[in-house]
Amino acid sequence: MDGMDLAIRTQQLKKVFSYEKRTVLEDSRLAIIPCRFTQKEGDGEIRDFQRGLQTADFCPVTDDCIQENKSFAYPVFAPERKDRHEKAIILLHGLNERSWEKYLVWAEYLASCTAKPVILFPIAFHMNRTPEQWSNPRAAVPWVAKRQQAIEGLCNSTFANVALSARISRQPLRFYASGRESAYNLCQLVREIKNGEHPLFREDASINLFAYSIGALLSQVLLLANPAGMFSGARLFMFCGGSIFNHMDGNARDILDKEAFTRLQAYFNNDFPERRHLPASFRNDSLEQAFKAMIRPDVLKDFRENFFEKAGARIRAVSLKKDAVIPTAGIIKALGRASSTLLEEVDFPYPYSHQIPFPLSPQAKAPLINSAFRTVFSRAAAFL
Repeated sequence: MDGMDLAIRTQQLKKVFSYEKRTVLEDSRLAIIPCRFTQKEGDGEIRDFQRGLQTADFCPVTDDCIQENKSFAYPVFAPERKDRHEKAIILLHGLNERSWEKYLVWAEYLASCTAKPVILFPIAFHMNRTPEQWSNPRAAVPWVAKRQQAIEGLCNSTFANVALSARISRQPLRFYASGRESAYNLCQLVREIKNGEHPLFREDASINLFAYSIGALLSQVLLLANPAGMFSGARLFMFCGGSIFNHMDGNARDILDKEAFTRLQAYFNNDFPERRHLPASFRNDSLEQAFKAMIRPDVLKDFRENFFEKAGARIRAVSLKKDAVIPTAGIIKALGRASSTLLEEVDFPYPYSHQIPFPLSPQAKAPLINSAFRTVFSRAAAFL
């Protein structure tokens, strides 16, 4: 795939991508296979927790009633073969994403170069795990106007982030609830694969992780907590991710508005570590401890840094010099001493951002962008 043009290939994959039908990609000898997931693991605990979260004005039902979040389709880019696969890569996306568009080429490249299926798994209440109107600009514009009227001087409020912003503002704890739900979902997926219950994989198939942005935080929590030992041998490659939580800046027009992000940071820096307003059903278990260790540099520092030192052979991270959302300094704070060997900061010779590391235009920059993409993803493929 060395001669691939990123912009052209993205458009080609976007045209054929489907949640409903299998698509064969003749030129890369892969297939995009839609699979189905129905939430079971931790469902009772999550449901009880979600019932207690305050609803946003545009969504009168509690989170546990949103069926799209409980049962959904997810795509797998898999090499064509008759028998089941022995290895897999799970790809995790960023915060407030509604489309797999930019990730299609990422998944295709990793699947082609590693000969391993790449599972594009959606975080709770992201991608196709929400009602359609949440990402419908026409439906969202009135919500923006209402939110701007209610909050004086509101910055970065847009139709793209209003659904998540309003929900987080109303109840910042929702961020943790959704993260915990996503962790349970991934544990269920891995368990189904390991037990031979997934149609694409052999029993005891090995699993590695490619994680971008907030997906890296979720991956770090899973490796730190290591439920039932299921991530003991997993490798993790993080791109534009891996920061300690309080060094992130999600105040952006396509992530969260300023009021929502300010409330989110204030809650998790102060209330959450003291277990204020946490429901009794949420025990101080390994997942909660792992998440706490990723909030502030001073919380559970030895536990966090010792883990990354011991697990160093299984973890790599690439950050971007001009990334304002997940800065390199925040990743260093998270990884501690191990950052000197696990983390590499790179820079690209064109304008980019955290959200759009590989712009699809202008075409004059295409060779530089294509080269930058290969720089990152050739390393990821070699490691995974």
